[in-house]
Formats: sequence, C-alpha cells, structure tokens
Amino acid sequence: MITTDEIERRVEKADAEKSARRTAAAREVGELAHRRAALAEELADVERKLGTVLATAADVIGVDELAEFTDVPSADLTTWLTAGKPRRRGRPPGSRRPKPDLKLGTTPAAPPEPRPGPHAPNTQPAVVQAQRS
Repeated sequence: MITTDEIERRVEKADAEKSARRTAAAREVGELAHRRAALAEELADVERKLGTVLATAADVIGVDELAEFTDVPSADLTTWLTAGKPRRRGRPPGSRRPKPDLKLGTTPAAPPEPRPGPHAPNTQPAVVQAQRS
C-alpha cells in the first residue's frame, strides 16, 4: 500500500507541472495582449495621421485620384478621411426644451399648441398626444 507521504509527493509533482504550464500560458497571453494594445494604439495613430493628410490635401487631390496613384482602395481612403471628421450627435447643448416639473399624479396645465406647417387646404392638422409614464 502507498504511503501518505508518497501520495503527497505525487500530488505536488502533478501540481507543479500544471502550475508551470498555467504560469507560462498566463505570461504569454499577458505579453501578447500588451503587444496587441501597443500595436492597436500605433495603428490608430497612423489612421489619424492619414485622415489629417487626406483632409489637408482634399483641395488639390481627391480620394479617387489618390486611390489610382497609390493602389490603396478608395473605400479605405474614405474611411480614414471621414474617421477624422467630428460627427454630429443629437441636438446642440441648450436647444432642448426643458421638461415640465411635474409631481406625481399631476398633469400639465394645457396641452401644447400644434406647430404651424404646410397643410392641405381646408384641413386641420391632427394632434396626437401620448401619455408618458
């Protein structure tokens, strides 16, 4: 019959091999992830620079002509060009009407007036109000 000391030694040996493999895997994943992050940042920087160059040169050379000269697909050039331009999102600050300060169980004093707009002759615009919860 095997002794408890021998069982302990075998378990420690198996654990040591597994622990070494786990450590190696974790180390390699960590190094590769770090390298990937650095490369991604470098790539993003190059793409920002490409967008800046494309935007700066837009008055003298177009995307299609650049694609012809460089063999870079115009779709890629367009992506880099538009990525550097700021996007409009929503309304500008301060342009929204403030919400009425309603307390639970109260309703607004009067419904909002319909907005003027083009309508068919002799017709009134339909006003639809939805209750918000």
